[in-house]
Amino acid sequence: MFLVFVLWGVTLITFFLARVAPADPARLIAGPHANAIALANIRHIYGLDKPLPVQYVRYMGDLFRGNLGTSFVTRRPVRSDLNVFLPATIELALYALVLGSLLGVLVGTVAAVRRGTAIDVGARFVAIAGLSMPAFWLAMLFQLVFFSRLGWLPFGGRLDTGAVPPPHMTGLITVDALLTGRLGTFVQALQHLALPVITLALAEVGLMARIVRTSLLEELGEDYVRTARAKGLSGTAVLLRHALRNALMPAVTVLGLEFGVLAGGVFLVETIFAWPGIGRYAYDAIRASDYNATMGVTLVVALLYVGINLIVDVAYLYLDPRIRYT
Repeated sequence: MFLVFVLWGVTLITFFLARVAPADPARLIAGPHANAIALANIRHIYGLDKPLPVQYVRYMGDLFRGNLGTSFVTRRPVRSDLNVFLPATIELALYALVLGSLLGVLVGTVAAVRRGTAIDVGARFVAIAGLSMPAFWLAMLFQLVFFSRLGWLPFGGRLDTGAVPPPHMTGLITVDALLTGRLGTFVQALQHLALPVITLALAEVGLMARIVRTSLLEELGEDYVRTARAKGLSGTAVLLRHALRNALMPAVTVLGLEFGVLAGGVFLVETIFAWPGIGRYAYDAIRASDYNATMGVTLVVALLYVGINLIVDVAYLYLDPRIRYT
């Protein structure tokens, strides 16, 4: 129920904010030399000459029928464009989220266990550095070092120029390459993913490491941890089976919220690395005042954000079985 209200609020706010921008999409469609009659015809065709409330009602009616409109830039249905660009963004964000979360938990756990040592200081430095450095700056720095200077990794894109992608099954090139047995394409796709994924994951590492360290230090001081040690359990068993599991509760909460931050970083990173995802698609749409494409991307990001938070709520059932009885 709340999902419907959230998505409706997103459509309402985005629709009216997009329309108040001082730009004329009809001029973009018609070209710079179109006369007033041509502009008026285009506005009539796309319904841009109607009052804003009428345009919104018309848009919502199309939305309920699964029609997101036609992009002014690509001249294709927005739904078709999203089917092409969305898998690339999901692949990039998924790898970044998994890599950043795993490394963040590892760094935070090591820092908590080695509290007050040089390892702890180094882990906290990594966490602060990851949170402090902007994604766009890191992206350009990585391109300069690993592409321009060292030549170890490609500049951008999902595959090398001229490379034939695997047959479309999921839209995720790494997954499709494995499913079709094309290991060379899989390795090439991983090479292209390396720089943008690391760029996005570093901020996730910093945040997760700080949260896990703080939470784990609190758990290690609890009575149940001392009781488990008194019963003769090894330090590793106490850490992994008891303390860390409870310490992950705040981290899982932030993990869902971090998807929104990650989605924002994707917009910049995709543009810098020429990654053909919805971030770059949205950037081109906003720059061209492409209302329909902007609305489509906003709805998809909002839906993914709500979906991730739903998954987080379900994960609580595994991490804390007591929630099932409340």
